[in-house]
Amino acid sequence: LAQRTGYPYAVPLTGALLTIVVIVFCELAPKIYAAANPEGVALHAAGIYRVLVLVARPALWLTNSVARGFLRLFGVARATAGPHALSAEELRLVVTEAAPVIPARHRQMLLSILDLERITVNDIMIPRQEISGIDVRESWEDILDQLQQTPHTRLPVYEGELDNLIGLVHMKRVAHELVRGTLTRERLIEVARGREAYFVPEGTALNVQLVQFQRNRRRLAFVVNEYGDIEGLVTLEDILEEIVGEFTSDPATVTHKDVHTERPGVFIVNASATIRALNRALGWQLPTGGPKTVNGLLLEQLETIPDSGTMVRVGNYEFEVLQVGDNAVRTVRVRVPAAPKAVLPVSRAP
Repeated sequence: LAQRTGYPYAVPLTGALLTIVVIVFCELAPKIYAAANPEGVALHAAGIYRVLVLVARPALWLTNSVARGFLRLFGVARATAGPHALSAEELRLVVTEAAPVIPARHRQMLLSILDLERITVNDIMIPRQEISGIDVRESWEDILDQLQQTPHTRLPVYEGELDNLIGLVHMKRVAHELVRGTLTRERLIEVARGREAYFVPEGTALNVQLVQFQRNRRRLAFVVNEYGDIEGLVTLEDILEEIVGEFTSDPATVTHKDVHTERPGVFIVNASATIRALNRALGWQLPTGGPKTVNGLLLEQLETIPDSGTMVRVGNYEFEVLQVGDNAVRTVRVRVPAAPKAVLPVSRAP
């Protein structure tokens, strides 16, 4: 062609034009058309693909068998997963890229389901100090007052301390006993012993615990450490809220109890609140790879129990300790910047 035309760049120019034609008309245009009209293209192409698969099946079987036999000589085992199996990360990427097809709410739920295997009961449990329960050693008047005012449907019953757990009581059963006038301290203990507590080890993944709740027909479980001590309480509702978000007006949720807006960008936070709950409720980006609560995060940063008024900066968030008690931070003031800034080192007030 270069000799006929006398144009020395005819060959590379022709190659470039053919490449553009192939990419546009054989790759991009068909894909765009198929994406715009998936059902019509699939119905028309299904018959052609079926014939091609039937014709090529013997050749595919032969080539695959030869390849597997060759690899077997080198000790390479055959993959147990199917050829079209996706890893969790690949599936997460597929869901993320399906934004135009899947509504944002549904997409977030799917991603939350995939995240269950990476989240443990320790991340969402109610800490031991926050567990509401009935101590049978207290006065009967205090017990009755607690039973009548509790917002919970189930309460643990223990003797002296939570590790001496007797069992659980359902408030519906307690209400029936109160109406009949048959509820006594001994009767309360008897009812609690009729429903034994359910324990799970710390570090259990949420996808595993969800199956265990379903299999054992339970709605709550006590999280215990390697020594058998109770660390916290996890409920079926907590796991479901990891998938669908907050769906109740429970006063114990983070947006009602643990966070109060002082002014725009400034919040008063209960330091026992979990970091995951704050991030989900307020859209913050506090680190979740270490401590589970705000108190734990501050103690890790400061490496000491701070005094009231201590200031510490974690990333773009500035924390001011307001209240300290029982060797733990109780309340903090959090200042959230209006715009993201560079991550700054931890600092303390004198």
